[in-house]
Amino acid sequence: MKEKKKDVAVEDRAGDESYNQWKAAIPLVYDWFTNHNLVWPSQSCRWGPQLEEGKYKNLHRLYLSERTDGTFPNTLVISNCEVVKPRIAAAEHISKFNEEHCSPFIDEFKTIIHPGEVNRIRELPQSSKIIATHTDSPDVLIWDVEAQPDRHVARNVSESLPDLILTGHQDNAEYALAMCPLEPLVLSGGKDKSVVLWSIHDHVSVLAEASSDKSPGVSPESLSNKQSIEAGDEKNSESPTIGPRGVFQGHEDTVEDVQFCPASPQEFCSAGDDSCIILWDARAGTSPVTKVEKAHDGDINCVDWNPHDVNLILTGSADGSVRMFDRRNLLTCDGAGSPVHRFELHKAAILCVQWSPDKASVFGSSSEDGFLNIWDYEKVGRNDGVARRVANAAYGLFFQHAGHRDKVVDFHWNASDPWTIVSVSDDCARVNGGGTVQA
Repeated sequence: MKEKKKDVAVEDRAGDESYNQWKAAIPLVYDWFTNHNLVWPSQSCRWGPQLEEGKYKNLHRLYLSERTDGTFPNTLVISNCEVVKPRIAAAEHISKFNEEHCSPFIDEFKTIIHPGEVNRIRELPQSSKIIATHTDSPDVLIWDVEAQPDRHVARNVSESLPDLILTGHQDNAEYALAMCPLEPLVLSGGKDKSVVLWSIHDHVSVLAEASSDKSPGVSPESLSNKQSIEAGDEKNSESPTIGPRGVFQGHEDTVEDVQFCPASPQEFCSAGDDSCIILWDARAGTSPVTKVEKAHDGDINCVDWNPHDVNLILTGSADGSVRMFDRRNLLTCDGAGSPVHRFELHKAAILCVQWSPDKASVFGSSSEDGFLNIWDYEKVGRNDGVARRVANAAYGLFFQHAGHRDKVVDFHWNASDPWTIVSVSDDCARVNGGGTVQA
């Protein structure tokens, strides 16, 4: 069945037999599954913290984005999602979902009227309340989701006011965005071919050490701004701004993705439309430490750094391949990339890659072909019972999610609920003009 699914073009899958076969198999391959139709295509989805742990379900924060055709504003949606524990949901409940309706497990908690499309969402590990977003502008927007007022979506409604704006790019920075797992640092890349680094602590009057968990909170000055917004006096309020700690130059085209080293707040990597991977160290200045000139045969759309093994870096490209690099041996003698493994079962451009938080050898990749693949590099080349039972297991593929009907633009592993993933696709032409979130 998986062989057949992979050969079906995305545009032909809306009502074909393979998609219906996948729907019928849901109770057999998932412990829990839900589908949530969005108002309009979403570019990003992100798990937040676990809010409650129950006997049968856990409650998680879930960040989503919705954008419109201009009739209504763009929105950043803060939701709560109930995740059913393994071996709890009955098969008949897992299989009953409607692609054209909202999920009963996802409940909207708060809406932020976002100034522009929400292209990326990233959470600050040091504080469950702080997230960053990218839009079609040079700036990074910082939000305290607990302190932000809930806004009603209506025509001509004014935009929400960010708690902080990070400036420093000279052109639009639309996608490349990362938060440091060790310190409150933010990293961004953009069309100006640069990588920019900020510290949220550089504006302690806005995000101060004042919350109950001793992580960045909101100052009285910021709260007073929010009070004026709620009163409808947005014109008299402006978001504070901070400049960067460093601007790093070395790419020759748009920087599409960035990621911090999990073991060092000073080290990070970037990838872009010049087909290059660059490793940086802020202690060594703003020039590249290592530059891989030909890491792929096309634009590199995404990159991720293994949290369990800091030597391993994943990249996904418009050439349709996912490649794994070892930073101790990045280059061949002619300066081209020297990947440890190549994963080439996708049929179109790779849009997102991410390592599993639960197992060091496992990662996921999503693509314009409409599939979300789960891989285990330890299985590459094996010809054991697993490889015989699972199609393409010898290539490292051991699971394929086929529930989306168009390109899967983003996905995110849940760090608190093992083997739980949320993904979002651009199904606007398929499902009543909306995108689809699946978990």
